[in-house]
Amino acid sequence: MAPAELIRVRLDTDQDVFVLRRLGRAAAELAGLEPQDQIRVATALSEAGREVFGPGSYAVVALDDRHLLITLRHAHREDLTGSEGLTLAGRLVDEITVAESSVTLAKRLPPRLKPADARKMRDELARLSPVSALDELREQNRELAETLEDVMRLNAELQETNTGVLALYNQLSAELEETNRGVVALYAELDEKSGQLRETSEARNRFWATVSHELRTPLNSVIGLVRLLIGPGGDPMTEEQAHQVRLIGSSAETLLELVSELLDMAKAESGRLDPQPSRVDLERMAAQLGVTMRPTNERAGVELHHEVAPDVAELYVDEGMLLRILRNLLSNALKFTVAGEVRLTARLDAARDEAVITVTDTGIGIAPEHLSRVFEDFFQVPNTLQVRSRGTGLGLPYARRLAEALGGTLELTSEEGRGTAATLRLPHYAGPPELGRVLIADDDEVFRATARRMLYGFAVHVDEAADGAAALELMAVAPPDAILVDLLMPRMDGHVLLQRMTEDDDLRRTPVVVVTIAPQRAPDDMVVLSKHGLRREELLQAIRSARGSRA
Repeated sequence: MAPAELIRVRLDTDQDVFVLRRLGRAAAELAGLEPQDQIRVATALSEAGREVFGPGSYAVVALDDRHLLITLRHAHREDLTGSEGLTLAGRLVDEITVAESSVTLAKRLPPRLKPADARKMRDELARLSPVSALDELREQNRELAETLEDVMRLNAELQETNTGVLALYNQLSAELEETNRGVVALYAELDEKSGQLRETSEARNRFWATVSHELRTPLNSVIGLVRLLIGPGGDPMTEEQAHQVRLIGSSAETLLELVSELLDMAKAESGRLDPQPSRVDLERMAAQLGVTMRPTNERAGVELHHEVAPDVAELYVDEGMLLRILRNLLSNALKFTVAGEVRLTARLDAARDEAVITVTDTGIGIAPEHLSRVFEDFFQVPNTLQVRSRGTGLGLPYARRLAEALGGTLELTSEEGRGTAATLRLPHYAGPPELGRVLIADDDEVFRATARRMLYGFAVHVDEAADGAAALELMAVAPPDAILVDLLMPRMDGHVLLQRMTEDDDLRRTPVVVVTIAPQRAPDDMVVLSKHGLRREELLQAIRSARGSRA
């Protein structure tokens, strides 16, 4: 609504300022403002009134639907903007507007005020009697005394609160200190347990490796003797004897397969899997797997198909490891498919620069509660086909470890009763390694794993360091052909690491690629990449550029 005028006050003399102050406070009270806001309005009018009073000056107190408005009009010729009185007044109200011949103060009203109240306020203000300077001084002193009493009461409450806070702080400090002692003791115990677990794991791996190796020799002898007995040069046997001997041979081959898997698992867990990449004809490998595995699936009424896209028909990867992964995935798919098909497809994911190999089947599928456990060692999904099929529960865990050793990933999706899909993702690289050794210096373990996958096939060896100090130690042992550096690392950050490298005659010419979330903070003379949305080809090209600049 348009502002409704409540009252006008002359401001010819300083006495009129006292009247304005009293009327302003009364208007604020009638408008429903809190006592503190009433005092603020009165004080603001007192300060502003002293700046504008003089012959011909006056003030208009008005009301709109949201504000109490007081406009002070004057005939002064100087600019009052920034004057001491108006500056203080502006701090006490919600808004102050200074024009050439007027000053308007605005104070927001509580939402409960109704339009009809304006007439009542006008009548109440008109009935107020004039006030003297002495009366107004008494009123101000009363307000000051009330304010001081409030301050003293609040101070006493604050002091009491501080006493309680201090007591609570002392109690919490004692409890925190006790908790910290417990945490330190717990960390010490955890370190000890972690050491024991590492030792146990290493001992277990040594045990499996030793036992597996020692078992292979007699098992191979048993298998060889069985083949001699049932082969063309063996002595004649009855049908039952031949059957029994074949059972012995079958059992020995099954046991040898288990021993081999255990040995390979021990190698994988100890990090001794050393991929040897070479050019692999994926189309030819898929066709051979189809031939060697087809007789069994044809008898089961299951068709085996493969489809390899031309852009991934040739990969640069460890052929033996890839073959074991695919054979394992196809064997599982055929084992748990009683009708329909098993299909191997390979395509290129250009966005991520990865070869995607998928083995899908129309088998019995896996229940959701079991899907999360299929990569656990020795776990076998309980079902009727599992009872009839031999297995160790090591195939999928071993396949995943092989995939990770190749710089890739292996994931499973399934729908019970409709089939399963196993997806193998490998870095797509079509040539021999360009570098011998690359070092990744970054405290982000996830990024280091991602960068390691991107560098598979591009570098023969990839070393990792979680901070600059560890990176310097690794470089002292074996200088890298290139280094990826993050700037934000604990202990020794990337800036200090780069400075130390420039001070070392053996390291100053090492090609450096800065990979960071804050590329704007990187040195200007470095090849810099942002971690956000980093692609493999972009990383490899950056390393090539860094090497070219240091040549």
